[in-house]
Amino acid sequence: MIIMVITVNRELRAMITQTNAVTFRQNLGDMLNQVQYRHDSILINKDGKPVAALVDARLFERIRRMQGRFDALCQRIEVGFGVIAEENGLAEIEAAVADERRKAREALLGRE
Repeated sequence: MIIMVITVNRELRAMITQTNAVTFRQNLGDMLNQVQYRHDSILINKDGKPVAALVDARLFERIRRMQGRFDALCQRIEVGFGVIAEENGLAEIEAAVADERRKAREALLGRE
């Protein structure tokens, strides 16, 4: 079993535990408690590849809300770029990303 710790904020740490499917089945009760009471997450691997995750219900609801907002945003972008040829839209996005990266570099250099 591999355990990784990620920082959620300065006061609270959430753990992400990686386990294989067999170990998950054998320790389901303990892992449910870990998720429910400690708000940790379990990443379940099968044949060395991640196939599922167990997260507490509150986090799952947040993910569902974010997914809905993301889908709505994607639809708005699709409508907005629908009249533009794909290659022109991609070029516009790449230019915007390059511009933001340039601004971030300049801001970072200006602080040093």
